[in-house]
Amino acid sequence: MASSSGNSMSNSGSEEDLHNQRKRKRMESNRESARRSRMRKQKHLDELMAQVTQLVKDNNQILTTINFTTQHYINMEAENSVLRAQMMELSQRLESLNEILNYLNSGTSSNNSNDGFETSEGFETTSDESFTTIISNHNNNPFVIMNQPIMASSDMMMFQY
Repeated sequence: MASSSGNSMSNSGSEEDLHNQRKRKRMESNRESARRSRMRKQKHLDELMAQVTQLVKDNNQILTTINFTTQHYINMEAENSVLRAQMMELSQRLESLNEILNYLNSGTSSNNSNDGFETSEGFETTSDESFTTIISNHNNNPFVIMNQPIMASSDMMMFQY
């Protein structure tokens, strides 16, 4: 029995050694697995940081484009307002000139004198002097011709549409 009790001790020692060896292998395997996991996690974090950097860059570029486009839109709106004001002023001047021509046309038709103007569709002048002469010859003319340049600015009028 002595041999069996010595043998059981050596078996228990070798089982314990085997158990410790397996435990060490598991620990090493777990450490290696944890190291790989940390490396994957770090790689993923680096990729996310690169993506954040790229998205911030893209976002800044988009904001710059939006700001440029907004400024361009504001400038176009201001220019459009000026053009609308000029169009209104020119329309009013054209209407006034048409009224003057109609008045002069009715006055010359009754006198049957053209004074160098054609009367088929209103007055057409060959020079500015003859038009001024016709206007100055009609002292009872209620219209005043203003020889002023068209001036309009973006802050002059704001139109709602």
